[in-house]
Amino acid sequence: MAVNLVNVENVSKVYGTRALLDGVSLGVSEGDRIGVVGRNGDGKTTLIRMLAKLEEADSGRVTHSGGLHLGVLSQYDSLDPAATVRHEVIRDMADHEWAGNAKIRDVLTGLFGGLDLPGFPKGLDTVIGPLSGGERRRIALAKLLIAEQDLIVLDEPTNHLDVEGIAWLAQHLRERRSALVCVTHDRWFLDQVCTRMWDVQRGAVHEYEGGYSDYVFARAERERIAASEEAKRQNLVRKELAWLRRGAPARTSKPRFRVEAANELIKDVPPPRDSSELMRFAGSRLGKTVFDLDNVTVQAGPKLLLKHVTWQLGPGDRIGLVGVNGAGKTSLLRAMADAARSQGEEQPAGGRIAVGKTVKLAYLSQEVGELDPTWRVLEAVQRVRERVDLGKGREMTAGQLCETFGFNKEKQWTPVGDLSGGERRRLQLLRLLMDEPNVLFLDEPTNDLDIETLTQLEDVLDGWPGSMIVISHDRFFVERTTDRVYALLGDATLRMLPRGIDEYLERRHRMEEAAAAAPTAPVADKPAVSAADARAAKKELQRIERQLDKISEREGKLHEQIAENATDFEKVAQLDAELRELAVEREELELRWLELADDA
Repeated sequence: MAVNLVNVENVSKVYGTRALLDGVSLGVSEGDRIGVVGRNGDGKTTLIRMLAKLEEADSGRVTHSGGLHLGVLSQYDSLDPAATVRHEVIRDMADHEWAGNAKIRDVLTGLFGGLDLPGFPKGLDTVIGPLSGGERRRIALAKLLIAEQDLIVLDEPTNHLDVEGIAWLAQHLRERRSALVCVTHDRWFLDQVCTRMWDVQRGAVHEYEGGYSDYVFARAERERIAASEEAKRQNLVRKELAWLRRGAPARTSKPRFRVEAANELIKDVPPPRDSSELMRFAGSRLGKTVFDLDNVTVQAGPKLLLKHVTWQLGPGDRIGLVGVNGAGKTSLLRAMADAARSQGEEQPAGGRIAVGKTVKLAYLSQEVGELDPTWRVLEAVQRVRERVDLGKGREMTAGQLCETFGFNKEKQWTPVGDLSGGERRRLQLLRLLMDEPNVLFLDEPTNDLDIETLTQLEDVLDGWPGSMIVISHDRFFVERTTDRVYALLGDATLRMLPRGIDEYLERRHRMEEAAAAAPTAPVADKPAVSAADARAAKKELQRIERQLDKISEREGKLHEQIAENATDFEKVAQLDAELRELAVEREELELRWLELADDA
């Protein structure tokens, strides 16, 4: 029987006139891996701080088992700014001692990319004081994971980690024996790591078995049975469940919800996006040309980020952009945005970016734009526009869109200066959408947004007719909102990944293995490719990508026809045969794409 590590008994906490937690009772046992979700400001961080005895409850009590070894990663680290990374992370262990420890090697490689901490000016001997917040956070996380703990409490551990770092952390936590309580808005991470969920809502905490997918189903079922009046929220949850069931059935390794019950719950929920209709609508708004990059070279100071890139962003394209930090993702968006703002006058270091005449770009950067702090939330939105056309016949007033993004009628009268970082991020997104752009560049849009706001944003984007590029370490958001993934792998090229982020992680793993083997196994020089051959390869790549898009569209229609003719076995067999033929054609095209990618 699992030993109980922490007991929370009838705990309450009030801030001002608001009860964040009201009579909450919970427990954490050995082997538990618990994800904590809820809207920003509903008490998630307060709950785990009281769980760790970092904050006192107003009433009730929290008890720890005797001799409990507890590790906490909070949103603010307690690292000594005068100390080195070596002193904080591995203390005074001799080099041969820590280098011979597989656990320490795994943590340093997983979080920093190597034992010599590439990217840090003096490796392990770098002084902590001048480092960025993201670098300090990774150091604090490494320090925590290297120690032996009975229970680890993590507050937003995936912040400042890239896609590879998040994948490594998920695997590391699955393999640890420590119990875990984790607050995060990263839904992919929750599905990979957690076996239970705590949903903090209106002073109460609802418990669910399983990971995020199981939680979505159980919550939708609970709200259906309770006949909740929050119909809007129910619809969003059911829509997300439909995507989880249809689009990524293998997302959880051991789904706990009943498949039949889930299918019954979503039987009348259409696919999240009608891609064909959106592409047609986008084409009518944008014409044939959106962004055409011809032989483009992008630099950041003396550093060459992208070299001779030829690529096209077409009407209705939804692109996810992933890559190693510093590879040039943001620089590429900025170069394209500069060309759009200057109507083609401002161009990158090499090559040319052609911008369609009808392009109206909205660019959400990582920095939150400054607004007049005396403006009210509603006023800040209305100054852009009173009403917005979201496509597919959907129109919203400024007030309605504010409510969609979590600003209720009372919050709409809050001065901008009183908003939290996450709320200002939401307001920035709102103002961009109110301006009715037909092209969106979103650079880390999920920063500081809670899961409920993310699902609302995804719902708005589902019907938004335009072209879009998303840069995000939030794998769930990228897979949910985009149709194709491109990667910057640090070799100055831009590559399409037919199998998405899984393929990106595989490629990065192969590159790291090749780099590690390079000193002992020199690779023969690759024959030079002529400029004419490279141009021909790029054209064929674009042709293959268009064919892959058509195959995806046809596959979607076949799946719909199979569902419509489920009782006609002869028809289903015929449709299934066509699906298999398309799968073979897709595989051949993807193999050809990979062959050409090295020459383009």
